[in-house]
Amino acid sequence: MASPAFLQYPEAIRRKPPASEQFNWISGAYDVLPEQLDLDLPVLDDAILPDDSTVTLLATENGAQLLVAGFGLYIGKKGERIVVKKSGKVCAQIPFMRAQEVIIASRGVSFSSDLLEELCARGIRVGCMTSSGRPVALITSPLLTATVETRRRQLAASDNERGAEFCRWIVAGKLHNQEKLLRYFGKSRDGARREALDTTATTLRRLRKDALAVEGSSCDAVRGTLMGLEGTGGRMYWQRIGDMLPDELGFAGRHHQGPGDAVNAALNYGYGILYTHVWGAVMNAGLEPFAGFMHVDRSGKPSMVLDMVEEFRQPVVDRAILTWLNKGGRLGLTKGMLDADAKENVAARVLLRMNATERHRGKNHEVRSIIQMQARLAASALRGSRQYRPFAFQW
Repeated sequence: MASPAFLQYPEAIRRKPPASEQFNWISGAYDVLPEQLDLDLPVLDDAILPDDSTVTLLATENGAQLLVAGFGLYIGKKGERIVVKKSGKVCAQIPFMRAQEVIIASRGVSFSSDLLEELCARGIRVGCMTSSGRPVALITSPLLTATVETRRRQLAASDNERGAEFCRWIVAGKLHNQEKLLRYFGKSRDGARREALDTTATTLRRLRKDALAVEGSSCDAVRGTLMGLEGTGGRMYWQRIGDMLPDELGFAGRHHQGPGDAVNAALNYGYGILYTHVWGAVMNAGLEPFAGFMHVDRSGKPSMVLDMVEEFRQPVVDRAILTWLNKGGRLGLTKGMLDADAKENVAARVLLRMNATERHRGKNHEVRSIIQMQARLAASALRGSRQYRPFAFQW
């Protein structure tokens, strides 16, 4: 039996795609960056994919993410492939060798223990989140995080200068990337709008310097002042974003939870996808996901994951979604949550951004690789062997 079209990939990549493009295994062509992405990709007749967007396959030169969201779907394995079934019939499949992770994004999705064993053996993560984008679980092999010393040092750092310094850089990194994203958006504007973006960006730069100067030798000693600076920067940042977005989108400010406008729903959904990647990177680095520094400890709260997410919100999620919306992107809501088309749009753009190339430490890396590098750097910093520096978005 012939393989489906989206499993037929070239024997060799003849050229490395430029930083502004990604190779798409579905279409066999190079796709442009998320803000210019046309999601109506050609799919041949023998590539069976559901028409209701319950299964989304984002494939690039280096691997693929399988996003599954639909009640009653089943994920299993057949030979060397991951298969998704609907009503007992295969509706999508992907070879294990091309998979980077499986993301389950709704209730009512089941998967086999055979599949789980195979994914863990191959180091492929399974991320589970709600329909609104809230992370529920991350499943990986325990042998990938079989470390002790790193976690001991991580727990001890909460009460010493290493933890305090990590807090300073977490906030400084977030403020820096907020500044740079506003300047990025300002490049395509003029007059009063550009001036307002530049003025706020300059203020965020000053707040970043203030964050690095906060005194204290423990997390508790610096957290209050740093949260104040972060909150001030956040209010200014989202005010500028609100002024920039089209009025018809109805964005009146940032809301983290609960029913709201479509923009907030899209951001929350995008952050949920980002959380699964950061969570996996934190665990792979040997860190304890629930022992954070800026985010206080609470049962069931992955504080370390939330800390590490901060520096990636703007370059991964905000840039991808806000640029698309400014270029005419549309979002649909059903009972206060994104509809299937909107979820597919948001997920595709965030995941493509994750596979985009950025300059970091003097070399070009995929953003997903930078996330893992930063998690390992955090582990080294908390052990006292290196200094932590956040990822700086190049605008």
